[in-house]
Amino acid sequence: SYFSKGDCFPCPQEGCPMMGHYADRFPAKLKRINQKYFLNTAADPPFTSWRQRAFIKLSGVKKTRGDINLVFHDKEGNTKEYQITSGVLSQDEIYTKYLDVEINPKLVKKVEFLWIKTPFTLLWARLGADTVNITHGEDGHR
Repeated sequence: SYFSKGDCFPCPQEGCPMMGHYADRFPAKLKRINQKYFLNTAADPPFTSWRQRAFIKLSGVKKTRGDINLVFHDKEGNTKEYQITSGVLSQDEIYTKYLDVEINPKLVKKVEFLWIKTPFTLLWARLGADTVNITHGEDGHR
C-alpha cells in the first residue's frame, strides 16, 4: 500500500488531515472531503502513543561519534528506549526529534540520557548533556 511504502508523505501544502483528541481544534481540515486518515500507534497493546519533542544540547567534547538515546521509565518499572541521533556528535549542535512515546507522560518517573560511544573514541568520558528538554501535549507542557 502507499502508506506502508511511505508514499503518503510529506503532507500536502495545506497540512495533514487531523484525527484524534485534538481534531476539533482544526475546523478547516474537517471540511475537506475524500481524505485518508492515518494514525501512528505503538507496536504493542494498548497501542497508544504520546507525541513528544526531545531537545538535547551536548557538552564536553567538540566532536565525537556515537548514538544518543533517551530511556523513559514509568512508575511501574517499565522502560522504553528511543534513539535521538546517531553518527557524528558535536556540542555545537542542538539535537531535536519528535518521538511517539508509548509511556503516558503522567506515568513517567524519569527520563535517562544515554550516550553509546563508538569504540576507540578518545575523550569519550567527558561527553554529557548540557540541556535535555522534553515537551508533550498541544500546549507544550514539560
